[in-house]
Amino acid sequence: MVAMKFKCTQYFQAVRTRPDRAMIEDDWILRTLQSPDHEVIQADGRIRRWKRIEEREGRYLRVILLPDGETVHNAFFDRRFKL
Repeated sequence: MVAMKFKCTQYFQAVRTRPDRAMIEDDWILRTLQSPDHEVIQADGRIRRWKRIEEREGRYLRVILLPDGETVHNAFFDRRFKL
């Protein structure tokens, strides 16, 4: 198993094996964590952050964090998000 550059859940590790998620680079996730273009805190305390990824035709990556603000639970390109 490859070491992650960030904390993550077992769910994230499992979902990351899907072909549509495996291509999401760790550096894109780190960029989203460190300097999001938009952030929303959900009612359950989880944090949604979005970042425009130029290398993917400017699509927005959504990263969902646990309430601790540092553990990645999910990451995917959000087709519906618009700033």
